[in-house]
Order: sequence, then structure tokens, then C-alpha cells
Amino acid sequence: MDSDNLPPAAKRALAEAEERRKAAEAKAPLPPELGGRAGLEPVRYGDWEKKGLAVDF
Repeated sequence: MDSDNLPPAAKRALAEAEERRKAAEAKAPLPPELGGRAGLEPVRYGDWEKKGLAVDF
């Protein structure tokens, strides 16, 4: 999309989103959890999944 055709509010929103994206990338990653599960985070879609079994909160 041609950015010249965007209204000023849309240009401002895109610039703010880019700033937030850069700020999020600049944050230090969280330290690993001590004694926690290995692998990916088991919480998906509001469920806790362990060994293929999902428990709704």
C-alpha cells in the first residue's frame, strides 16, 4: 500500500506501532524458569496441557 495515500492518523498509528515493536524487541528476554517444565509453554487457549491431556482452568 502506498503510504502517501494514507490519512495522517493512519501514518501516526503506523509510526507508533513501529516504536512499540522496536521497544518490545529491545527488552531483555526473561530468565529461564528454575525447576520448571522443559520445552514449550503448556498453556494454550486457556488450557493447561501436560502429556497430551488438557485441563480447563
